[in-house]
Amino acid sequence: MNIGITYDLKADLPASANLPDDFQEEFDSPVTIDAIAAALEGLGHKVERLGDGRELLECLLRDRPDFVFNIAEGHGIGRCREARVPAVLEMLGIPYTGSDPLALSVTLDKDCARRLVQATRCVKVPQGAVWGPDDSLDDIETWDCLPWTAIVKPAWEGSSKGIRGKCIVDTPQELIEAIESHRRAYQQPILVEEYIEGDELTVGIIGNSPPTILGVMRVLPKRKEERFIYSLEVKRDYRQRVHYECPAKLPPERLQAVENAALAVYRALGCRDVARIDFRLKDGTPYFLEVNPLPGLNPESSDLVILARLAGWSYEQLIESILQAAVERTAKNASL
Repeated sequence: MNIGITYDLKADLPASANLPDDFQEEFDSPVTIDAIAAALEGLGHKVERLGDGRELLECLLRDRPDFVFNIAEGHGIGRCREARVPAVLEMLGIPYTGSDPLALSVTLDKDCARRLVQATRCVKVPQGAVWGPDDSLDDIETWDCLPWTAIVKPAWEGSSKGIRGKCIVDTPQELIEAIESHRRAYQQPILVEEYIEGDELTVGIIGNSPPTILGVMRVLPKRKEERFIYSLEVKRDYRQRVHYECPAKLPPERLQAVENAALAVYRALGCRDVARIDFRLKDGTPYFLEVNPLPGLNPESSDLVILARLAGWSYEQLIESILQAAVERTAKNASL
């Protein structure tokens, strides 16, 4: 097949832009695109790098690919930015890997995703609340429903953007300061959630009918921390800061509970082909944190790739499995 790859690359930004240092955290480096292209070419496909934005539109109109391997995150801060490329591809009738526009929008909006998961009544979700960009903070001290201790994060971001070492708060004043800081930096609603003390777990899922658990990975700090969070600082220094354990060394009944919860979330949010779903495990109960239906595919540092490698999969096998799931899904839908 002739396969196009859609993506967004990190760019050199001037210091005068005055943007958060994680502004482009979701975007990829050429190393990732080259690795995906090499894996697809190794399967016998012809590969074209399509990018995103105007360049992508011009390429699609000039030379239509047979299939698209999509990892484009979209620019800006809107909660629908990940849905733009799939929406264009659907309009042009071009099949692609990954979830559809609705699932990508729902999952990027963390509060929307958590509400839908909560509605299933089969997966626990941390207590939480959202503050919009213009919502008053004057009465925050009177809110009885606020969770303590809490974690503060942007509501419409991925790749741990805004999840830093100082995002855990214990008092109303700390919460106000954290919300104000996140508002200035990210210009979007801010999600405040109950901090769940427990094991940090991420689950890789591949496929559709039925989806299959690739593995459950536990993220363990190498140095004892009173309240560990898998923050952006930790991810950037993962070799020194954490140990990855896959399969997670948990009692069988707890491991099964996490896998069941992950599959329930995958189905409830309409994920397709591949996703990585994050949980905290407290007293044997998995609490849903978020889902990434466009998981990073850096051949060295991305969580799904590390998980797959520990589960015995090569990088090429991972890319092939994502593509094969999408191809089979497309063929099945075409026959209906």
